[in-house]
Amino acid sequence: MTEIVLPRIVEPDGLEVRTRATPAPGPGQVVVRVEATGVSFAEQQMRLGRYYGQPPFPFVPGYDAVGTVARLGPGADPALAGRRFAAVTKVGSWASHVLVDADALVAVPDGVDPAEAGTVVVNGVTARQLLRLAKVRAGQTIVVLGANGGVGSTLVQLARHDGIRVIGTAAARHHPLLDKLGAIPVDHRDPHRYDRIAALAPGGVDAVFDHLAGDGLKQSWHLVRKGGTLVSYGTAALKDDSASTQAVFLSLFSQLWMWHLSPNGKGARFYNFWAGERRTAAFRARLRDDLTAVFALLAEGVLTAQVAATFPLSRAGEALALAESRTVAGKVILVPDLATGTP
Repeated sequence: MTEIVLPRIVEPDGLEVRTRATPAPGPGQVVVRVEATGVSFAEQQMRLGRYYGQPPFPFVPGYDAVGTVARLGPGADPALAGRRFAAVTKVGSWASHVLVDADALVAVPDGVDPAEAGTVVVNGVTARQLLRLAKVRAGQTIVVLGANGGVGSTLVQLARHDGIRVIGTAAARHHPLLDKLGAIPVDHRDPHRYDRIAALAPGGVDAVFDHLAGDGLKQSWHLVRKGGTLVSYGTAALKDDSASTQAVFLSLFSQLWMWHLSPNGKGARFYNFWAGERRTAAFRARLRDDLTAVFALLAEGVLTAQVAATFPLSRAGEALALAESRTVAGKVILVPDLATGTP
């Protein structure tokens, strides 16, 4: 098998391509031949050693995978063989093959392209759970920061499908995409962007989804009306902060908790994809339900996959550099190296 290794804190071109024997699946496991795997913000943080809970270097990154079951371990259902599934792995999926627990697989509908499916594995689950956490409903107004991104563009589509009005921030070059997806675009480089959002929703908004944190978080909080919710789900603005990762999150959690407890009728929450992970069966069941629902919308054409670009696995460094450039709309996807015979 071929895998991409993050050896230490390096620039994107410091990723290493290695080969080794494909591991044998253990009891209840399967080997998935990877057909698509995404480049997420998580890998950008891992490259810098700033993703909370990442394994020690060296390791193989890769948050999710879409592929075909190529080998079964003892006790795995024979009916899984040769079928296409998705799985969330956190690490390990930037490879031609990946070991996965059979009960962590989620079926990909027939006819859905693997790369398109790969854009909504983590992003779709995250977007659906964010909307549920904020308890927004039809007729309400939300703000999605970074609405051109992988999570952001999916969040816009799911919200619009539910009849929710969306104001989205993005660079001006991405405004045609936001228009197409049904969001009201606001230039994220405009120094008066928060004033412009406030003018579009004079009474405040029902939710703000903020993946940035940093200095703008307070302005996001001020946009929320009484009864609304600020949902923080990332620290992109603090990616290069010199403070420890633990200190960054401690400061963020403290601020959100203080706001949440303030007597103004507004809520402030932090979303963690891995919340409840220790209750493995319940966590996987919830993830399966959410991803199955998102896949159904993708198969029906309600949700449009936003594939920013595809790169062969061996060019993962270029793919990561493009994702880190923050110039793309949607998600960058890694696919097999067909020219070199990588499965």
